[in-house]
Amino acid sequence: MNRKVFIGLGSNLGDRFVEMQAACQLLVVNGCRWVQSSPIFETAPWGLVDQPAFLNAVIQLEFDGSPQELLQIAMEAEKELGRRRLKHWGPRNIDIDILAMGELEITSQRLTVPHPMLSQRAFVLLPWAEIAPKFIVAGQKKSVATLLSELPASELTGIEKTDLFFEPVFEE
Repeated sequence: MNRKVFIGLGSNLGDRFVEMQAACQLLVVNGCRWVQSSPIFETAPWGLVDQPAFLNAVIQLEFDGSPQELLQIAMEAEKELGRRRLKHWGPRNIDIDILAMGELEITSQRLTVPHPMLSQRAFVLLPWAEIAPKFIVAGQKKSVATLLSELPASELTGIEKTDLFFEPVFEE
């Protein structure tokens, strides 16, 4: 079944843009179909704040496989790009998060969809609202734009749209 998938990308180590572009390429090469990308935003760190600023974006893909297969593709892409998980919410060259897969709701030990913290994260909702403001997040019964509007204004500080963008053509 072909599902509309939204993926959050983030990076705050190395050449952040190159890392995120490579992640897009790996997702497409491994079975996802490219639809679109949000603008790329530079954001202050969230959670663990004593670290470099992030680049963040949300991409929309289509995927025919299971959520577990998509998780495996995302984890393999992170591994191929050299991601090392040293500290929770710590610095990383790449972070690939499954935000939503159509109307699916999944809670397992390895995967929760929609992403359990997306409604608290301006660095996810702001770029996502740029490409799919009317998308209804499963379980929330609210659109991305509504979730964004419910965040305190203070959550939007330290987030700036860049002039960077992903090339729309990826080899499959």
